[in-house]
Amino acid sequence: MTPRPRKPRNCCPSRRPNDHLFKPAGTPMSQLQTLELEADELEALSLCDREGLTQAEAGEQMGVSRGTVQRLVTSGRKKMVEALVAGYALLLKPHE
Repeated sequence: MTPRPRKPRNCCPSRRPNDHLFKPAGTPMSQLQTLELEADELEALSLCDREGLTQAEAGEQMGVSRGTVQRLVTSGRKKMVEALVAGYALLLKPHE
């Protein structure tokens, strides 16, 4: 049985350039593991944490449910904290 098709998400591409990479200073990329932060995770984080919207309001703007925004925010925060604590590079993936 095939999984349900992914619902399109409204992500604002003008918020940042595509393919930004953040890494610890002084460590060559060849020595770093990379975590990828998806565009929809970044959008959910930006709407909820930066702009102060509720998850329901962010869901309306993104065209997804509040529960989906909650999952995106949780996974995005986990990736960002892991990159900071473990010293990984964080790649911001472009919207597809």
